[in-house]
Amino acid sequence: MGSQIASKYLKSSKKQLSLLNQTHLTLTQTNQIHAHLVVSGSISDPFAAGKLLFSYIASPQTNLNHAHTLFESIPHRTTYIWNTMIRAFTDHGASIGALLLFKRMFGSGFLPTNHTFSFVLKACADLCEVKFGFICHGQAVKLGWESYDFVQNGLIHFYAVCDRLDSCRRLFDMSLNKDVVTWTAVINGYVKAGQVDIARQLFDEMPNKNNVTWSVMINGYVQVGLFKESLDLFNDMLEREVRPNHSSIVVALSACGFLGALDQGRWIHAYVDKKKMELDGILGTALVDMYAKCGCIELAYRVFEEMPCRDVFAFTSLISGLANHGESGRAIALLSRMKTEGVKPNEITFICVLNACSRMGLVDEGVNVFESMTDVYGIEPRVQHYGCLVDLLGGVGMLEQAKKVVTEMPMEPDSYVLGALLNACRVHGNVELGVEMVEGLEEKGLDRSGVHVLLSNIYASVNQWGYVENVRKKMENEKVKKDPGCSSIEVDGLVCEFVAGNKLLTKEIELLSSGIDKHLRSYWIDHDVTFGS
Repeated sequence: MGSQIASKYLKSSKKQLSLLNQTHLTLTQTNQIHAHLVVSGSISDPFAAGKLLFSYIASPQTNLNHAHTLFESIPHRTTYIWNTMIRAFTDHGASIGALLLFKRMFGSGFLPTNHTFSFVLKACADLCEVKFGFICHGQAVKLGWESYDFVQNGLIHFYAVCDRLDSCRRLFDMSLNKDVVTWTAVINGYVKAGQVDIARQLFDEMPNKNNVTWSVMINGYVQVGLFKESLDLFNDMLEREVRPNHSSIVVALSACGFLGALDQGRWIHAYVDKKKMELDGILGTALVDMYAKCGCIELAYRVFEEMPCRDVFAFTSLISGLANHGESGRAIALLSRMKTEGVKPNEITFICVLNACSRMGLVDEGVNVFESMTDVYGIEPRVQHYGCLVDLLGGVGMLEQAKKVVTEMPMEPDSYVLGALLNACRVHGNVELGVEMVEGLEEKGLDRSGVHVLLSNIYASVNQWGYVENVRKKMENEKVKKDPGCSSIEVDGLVCEFVAGNKLLTKEIELLSSGIDKHLRSYWIDHDVTFGS
């Protein structure tokens, strides 16, 4: 009789294990199988326990704590079981847990496999845990796993993320089976380090690119301020019929905003609508920012209202745009609306609102907003907020009050705070205070070209031309040069950059304004004109 019962349980347990092979099991179903394996005693079988653990981890309703409790209760663990739990920690963002478990695995007498290293190296990259990653690399070499493709890819990704580009490049050049993930990881490493020229060289050499690779390179140009190059590469991606992903569209919109490339930005917006892409917080904010920077504040407002969910970044972007367009009243009203919609402003939000008050000289409103940071929202003002307050007071001629703010600040004023007061001195012709501010900037080593130019303009505003000449001579003797201004213009979707001081600038603007592309291109070729250099 006992043997018949045992046989029945054995058959039932095999059936339960076969059910674990099915995908999309609910957590309730997995729990039921778990209970049956415990009752039948099959849970002590490492094979059964391993399959159950993997089923918990693969479930869409994964409960990491529950899976870890199961792991701890398994009496006979195998390398597969250890790897499964380490992978679970890594995949669910608990990278510290993955590394601690890896150390326990060693202490329990289990040697890691190539799969173990791929999971652990990802955890090291997520935490940028360089020292632990070095140890893992050494162990991989010692155990003979370094040459395996996904271990090598894991090492390359780890070194790229942790800015160890020499080691990353050495492994990359040694690798015989580079896939798109490997190439992209290295390119992203150079992009993060600001070495976009090397990143672009690798990008051009890459045999097969996906939209993630394109996005990484496009974003790399934006990070170093090469917005035109970023937009050119985005257009190149479209010409090659590579569908842009969410990230590349957001980055391209950012580039459009900085360049004022409205036509290109409108086209991207139309593309988003055509592909029925979700107007989430990131994409919606990018569109709001682009339209605001391109001078279309009402379009920015329309996109903002169409967003299904507006977060602090969307509000802040529109407030900034309204401030820059002289719509201070609407900007301040948005701060009140944030409170109504339950969105808490952040430090940048207050900088934008204070800037809006400063532009229109709304002293009372600005002071109230500044005080509300601490009193209402519990945010301690930083040096940037004090700079905005100084700019507001100085802009309306309240120089003594502005100076009082500077002297009573709880932190040391920076170049922006002192520069705001210096600019107010220029506007209102207060030479004595202006000289005092310049001396303060010189003491801090912040006397860049703009400071000397402002001081020169202060003297000029009160007709003290002798002092103007002295400042200019000092700049010449100390070889202080004012950085040239750079502008861009878009005509018929073509964006070009111009640097102040270019002798051809006037003629180029004439041609651009006429919109005659063929003649323009011919003119550039004939005169060997280079832009943005």
